Amino acid sequence: MVLAAGAGRRLRPYTDTLPKALVPVDGETTILDIALRNFAATDLRDVVVIVGYAASAVRDRQADLERRHGVRLTLVHNDRAEEWNNAYSLWCAREYFEQGALLVNGDTVHPVSVEQTLLTSTVPSDILLAVDDVKTLADEEMKVTLSDDGYLARITKLMDPAQAYGEYIGATLIRPAASAHLADALEATWRRDPSLYYEDGYAELVVRGHSIGVAPIGKIDWVEVDNHDDLAKARGIACHY
Repeated sequence: MVLAAGAGRRLRPYTDTLPKALVPVDGETTILDIALRNFAATDLRDVVVIVGYAASAVRDRQADLERRHGVRLTLVHNDRAEEWNNAYSLWCAREYFEQGALLVNGDTVHPVSVEQTLLTSTVPSDILLAVDDVKTLADEEMKVTLSDDGYLARITKLMDPAQAYGEYIGATLIRPAASAHLADALEATWRRDPSLYYEDGYAELVVRGHSIGVAPIGKIDWVEVDNHDDLAKARGIACHY
């Protein structure tokens, strides 16, 4: 599952006509190409892509993406992509949670080792987050803290980096048993405030008493592509995957 509905305004002019997930990072290879390539490498071939802003650009490339990566794409449309944040966007794909899903953000460039780490983890949790516990953190990152037993305690950007265990990198394993609880928490989150992130839905689950596990990804090169500096970094590392 790929979240690819956002407008990516800080990446203009690339995103004047393209969603962020279709911005090239290695020749003609886009962020979405890397995500689909990683899924195929771990034999995940039925892929849901949540689209919204410039959705037609993804539709126009759907057949080519399927052929190139050996996957089957289902596009789910977020009709509020330019108004609301991604808690609502992920909720739009809630019917697919029942099958279990490996979710990645459509603006994150990372190697396939992240998917492999999540899929092979033995942490007994129905939701498992990929976390970078090596990187030096600043204010912008989606930071996490852990409880005494090693499960998620807090997840927010609004945290002193010195207090954080690490950064959630935008990749989650969602097992089928979590589907109804996650859908309900996401709905409660966007109805409370449509500007909230889907990670606020995870925080809601924790408040409700659910355990969310974490899987450290080790020392790898990855980047969340929010702006032109991030894009330059992505282009410097994607060619080595």
